[in-house]
Amino acid sequence: MNILLWHVHGSWTTSFVQGKHRYLVPVNDARDEWGRGRARTFDWPDTVEELPLDRIRDVDVAIAQRPAELDLIPPHVPVIYVEHNTPKGDVPATRHPLADRDDLLIAHVTDFNELFWDCGGTRTTVVDHGVGEPAARWTGDLDRLAIVTNEPVRRGRVTGTDLFGRFTGAAPVDVFGMGVTGLTGVTTYEDLPQQAMHAELARRRAYLHLCRWTSLGLSLIEAMRMGMPVIALATTEAVAAVPPDAGILSTRVDTLVEAARWLIDEPAEAARLGERARQVATTRYGLDRFLADWDRLLEEESCASR
Repeated sequence: MNILLWHVHGSWTTSFVQGKHRYLVPVNDARDEWGRGRARTFDWPDTVEELPLDRIRDVDVAIAQRPAELDLIPPHVPVIYVEHNTPKGDVPATRHPLADRDDLLIAHVTDFNELFWDCGGTRTTVVDHGVGEPAARWTGDLDRLAIVTNEPVRRGRVTGTDLFGRFTGAAPVDVFGMGVTGLTGVTTYEDLPQQAMHAELARRRAYLHLCRWTSLGLSLIEAMRMGMPVIALATTEAVAAVPPDAGILSTRVDTLVEAARWLIDEPAEAARLGERARQVATTRYGLDRFLADWDRLLEEESCASR
């Protein structure tokens, strides 16, 4: 099957393109948000081809991730819109921009997303995230805490940036991602290639997930798959992704700070939680299950349009 999709979300796309299809990704000279082409810091297979949009032909299904993409998709091509994000604004009453449409399907990446978005009469489904086996495996030999987040300076309270400093009394905090330069009181690692970042993460004692309002960070699942113990705010989909025996979740920040101190002082307990986190993430968020779910959905939408 020939699948058109834009390079929007590097981690999600890295999992998606591991399937059995041909993936056609628009590219332009600027390699901007409308034509990034193939990823440069993620490992994508040769079945991902970058082409100028006007040269992409014979599309069987299009994957849209932003409303403006819909006008760029050839007519009569079935569309699945992947909703990565939680709603913004007046959340209980937030209407999805593609609500009440009969020409596409919205695939939410979490049950939380589907619950909180008002999609009206548009058909919806949920395909849980899937993450491949990371090359790195947790050792926790550094008495440090790790965070992975993008644009924490700009996004502020959304990513829990205001909370980072509260954990530095328990251990040094290392922040990885894009747009992390400028944070104070923590050590930052700007936009490392994925494998290099995983290797660094695996040495930290525990993973902090401090997002107040996000669908479900793929970096959280990647950390769990490496066997990292998790300390997280009990918000959005995290409460379903991390069971009590795989990490510590709370909306009380002091409880999480205390948990960080505990794991720094008790590496054996960190290893116990991390091993359970790995088991849970491998079972629920494995790549085989993810790709099988998407194959089924792609086939259903392709057949329905014939």
